[in-house]
Amino acid sequence: MICRRVGAVLPAVSALLLALTTMPSAHADDLAGATLAEVSGTGIHNTYNDKSTYTYLANALDTGTSLVELDTWANVFNRKWDVSHSNPLGSDNNCVQADTAADLYTGNRNQNLDSCLDDIRIWLRAHPSSHPIMVKIEMKNGFDNTLGMNPTSFDAYVKAHLGSVLYTPADLLTKSDGTRYPDLDTAARANNWARNSVLSGKAIVEIIPGTFEQAVDPASSWVDVVYAQHLKDLNDAGTIDQAAVFPGVLGAQAVDPRTRYSDTTLRPWFVVFDADAAAWAGDGDTQWYDTNHYLTVVTDAYDVSPALSSSDPSLADARARVAELAADGASYISTDWITAPANGVLGEVLSRG
Repeated sequence: MICRRVGAVLPAVSALLLALTTMPSAHADDLAGATLAEVSGTGIHNTYNDKSTYTYLANALDTGTSLVELDTWANVFNRKWDVSHSNPLGSDNNCVQADTAADLYTGNRNQNLDSCLDDIRIWLRAHPSSHPIMVKIEMKNGFDNTLGMNPTSFDAYVKAHLGSVLYTPADLLTKSDGTRYPDLDTAARANNWARNSVLSGKAIVEIIPGTFEQAVDPASSWVDVVYAQHLKDLNDAGTIDQAAVFPGVLGAQAVDPRTRYSDTTLRPWFVVFDADAAAWAGDGDTQWYDTNHYLTVVTDAYDVSPALSSSDPSLADARARVAELAADGASYISTDWITAPANGVLGEVLSRG
């Protein structure tokens, strides 16, 4: 536990905590030659939502996090992608309308998804040596084709605002000689992911079905299925370069969870998986994901037994938990650890498996 006594000890403790929370990962340089599927990083759950901790989204990025999460709503009135945890009719977040790196820490917040993606792009361009960031997007109410808010328009939207920092499905498919693998599964199994050094200052986007669409819509219309079909169709048409994001499979477990998809032709288009950390750690051999070079995002790292504080574990406990989940084959370990010293794990990049 942290010493909380006041007096002469406090300055020394404060200095130590500052050093710990700003210290770069000792492993990052050693892993520069590893591919994206060979490393593990730590992320922040609902990064946009905690404005009391992260006044601006850029403040969260400044921690060195490997993952940020955004929740989107297809707004039926303004036909925009709002970013909010629970409000389907308006944005509530720490994103701003920035044009330069200096703009990231000022101005009106509560912007739409385009501004959040702009903020990430601008921050990454200002930090070109940063390790790649996974942008996890929970699409609360999914796509809305009647409004034109479908996979095709979403691709164009994401590409317009992340631009050259975006790592896409076509990038994974493309071999060094310019030819391409037939599907994402084949490319992932061949470990064709780019190396960390190449991905410095880049972003990769995962989309997952939202809680609202899961409650009201049939599984066949959730964003994972719809976007996987979109990827397959684009590839068949020779236009896979238009794709911007990777669909995530919820409920990753020891056995292949893609068997839930009755259309077997869609399964090879899923190479990113999402799991609850407690279920992940207790569900047998999860090395299958690491062996096949699939990316895995595990949430609520503190819930693994023995449970830790959801916001403020000791630095030693936080580091041990991250190392445990990395050894279990997790690529991204999502937490709500927002206070020092646990914040000190956010910049760490570890060897996976």
